[in-house]
Amino acid sequence: MAQAASNPSRQKTMFEEEGFVIIPGLISPDDVPRLQSACARVVSRTRAGNWPHRRTVGKQFPPYGDGDLDSWGVQHVMHPDLGEPIFSQWYTSTQLINAVENLLGCKEDQLQMELFNLLINPVSHNFALRWHRDDISEKATQEEERLALDAWKPHGIQWNTALYEDSCLYVIPGSHKVTRTPEQRLHSEGPEAPVDPLDMPGAIQVLLKPGDSVFYNSNILHCASYDSQAPRATLHASMGNVAGGSVRARNILQHNLNWMKEPQFSDGLDARGKEMLGRLLKLYNTVGDVGYSLSG
Repeated sequence: MAQAASNPSRQKTMFEEEGFVIIPGLISPDDVPRLQSACARVVSRTRAGNWPHRRTVGKQFPPYGDGDLDSWGVQHVMHPDLGEPIFSQWYTSTQLINAVENLLGCKEDQLQMELFNLLINPVSHNFALRWHRDDISEKATQEEERLALDAWKPHGIQWNTALYEDSCLYVIPGSHKVTRTPEQRLHSEGPEAPVDPLDMPGAIQVLLKPGDSVFYNSNILHCASYDSQAPRATLHASMGNVAGGSVRARNILQHNLNWMKEPQFSDGLDARGKEMLGRLLKLYNTVGDVGYSLSG
């Protein structure tokens, strides 16, 4: 398990070599109950049908649509219409920014605001996501996959921060650097989710305690398995380095972030948040609202 304590240098090394690292304690003890309460409110609103931005059982990638009535995620938790400022406050917190700066090897003035969503348990269905890389299609040939991995630069990072015990995520350590083996292809080329994720050669289960954060390279091979009987509220977010340009745009603009352009959102941010948002809006202005979409 790529568990690191408090040594930033070791954390960065493990992130680069393994493709993921667990960092405990980024949420202050005072903020844990505040975030739990905010999550409970937005989950209740989403399950009642009063928040349309959700991930629905049966759909792994955006656009998520209405689909099944059961939900496995809540989108856009910093949206001002939700009225939960604790989310943007934590996203721009010093402890989180310091961790991202260290892992990406950049300065704060290079960081751009991106996604902040919430992963939750469905209530009436177990649900699983298939093995995938976020920015490389499962249909890529071995050569296409090799070229894409060689060209990919770590200009962004994503993470899961657990507010309750979480064992949903599975990863293959080091897979962000190498193409799939023939057996791994058999487990990841089709649309089916795994019956048992540990059947995938090299897979491990990521175990998070409340307050733990797993940061990972989005092109590590990963999947997830959701148990409807196990309560889940896991903060799922990403942050980018402005050097990523159009590559970051391809990853994040598919999630329909037009609401972030509205003054109501920026007015609720602190000074750091406004600067990070400004870098995202500059990206929008550079590439245009082109409606990116990925299959995986």
